[in-house]
Amino acid sequence: MREYMLVMLVAAAATYLLATIAREVAMRIGAVAQVRDRDVHAIPIPYFGGIAMLGGLVTAFLVALNLPFLSRAQELLQDAGYVLLGGLVICVVGVIDDVIELDWITKLAGQLLAAGVVVIGGVQFLWLPLPGSSPLLSLDPSQAALLTVLVIVATSNAVNFVDGLDGLAAGIVGIGAAAFFSFAYLVSVVNNLDRGTPAAFLTVALVGVCLGILPHNFYPARMFIGDAGAMLIGFILACSAITLTGNYPSVDIDRGIGGASASLLPALLPLVLPFAVLLVPFLDMGLAVVRRTRAGRSPFAPDKQHLHHRLLEIGHSHRRAVLLMYLWAAVVAGGTVMVSLFTGWQVLLGLGLMLLLALVLTFGLTWWRRDRSLLRG
Repeated sequence: MREYMLVMLVAAAATYLLATIAREVAMRIGAVAQVRDRDVHAIPIPYFGGIAMLGGLVTAFLVALNLPFLSRAQELLQDAGYVLLGGLVICVVGVIDDVIELDWITKLAGQLLAAGVVVIGGVQFLWLPLPGSSPLLSLDPSQAALLTVLVIVATSNAVNFVDGLDGLAAGIVGIGAAAFFSFAYLVSVVNNLDRGTPAAFLTVALVGVCLGILPHNFYPARMFIGDAGAMLIGFILACSAITLTGNYPSVDIDRGIGGASASLLPALLPLVLPFAVLLVPFLDMGLAVVRRTRAGRSPFAPDKQHLHHRLLEIGHSHRRAVLLMYLWAAVVAGGTVMVSLFTGWQVLLGLGLMLLLALVLTFGLTWWRRDRSLLRG
């Protein structure tokens, strides 16, 4: 655990320092987000936060190569290396899009290329969990590759779709990555499995880079992570889930905390977690696709009707809207991990209270403020 915490701190520090340099470079070459009708920022903001985040991930990987415990985990280093190589590809595509704004087909081709890199490197789904006496469904190479590419591309785009307010994407993914790391590490501890896994390393490093970029990216943002950063962190989160299927066969992770059977089969988590921890972005993406196609537009055509825009419309400030999205991400991501590893009514009660708090803060606060304004008027 100490080495994982060191990896997180190194990733955070490197990202924070590199972001300062990347911001200056972006301003010098004019790589800035101009103010458009659908945007909520009032002045041009420099890009290249994604480059700093990639640098933080690479720095964390180089440090892991020299740590006593993590450096001995050959599968960790090999899988993480291919994931970072694919992350480089998707980050380059994002940087080009930030600077010259690629069309959606070219951007999708770049995402497929990045996903192809990790598939070629052997980072892909190996099986699917099944109910009943047959716990595994083995996938042939073509099925495994197709499912892997689908999850990576979907997750990368979901994070990119939700990146509409300062610090929103980095915060949500950071929360999801923290929940995922908790699951990967606790499962290995409880079931006496190898704790040096690509999933644990990638997620804890991802938490670090998200923490490192937020001082620059949180409202009011001094720089944006852009498509490069949003697609990168979605890519890393998806790949970390995929690597988990290779490390923990479902027949090995059948115990929850305290040795009791988990309330949900933990083997489902590698498939469910990328979607669960990013339920808010995926919901936002799904609604956007339906909304735009019904209007006869491209599903990738931008608009100003995302969930975070709606929070602003009902009366929340920019900062409070982002924090509410963080809260919902924590409820969903944390709740998914909790019910998979813990049992008992206490878990359900805790989740119920968290959900109630999220609902009250999302809707009750604006109603209360509106009623007070009417009384004063």
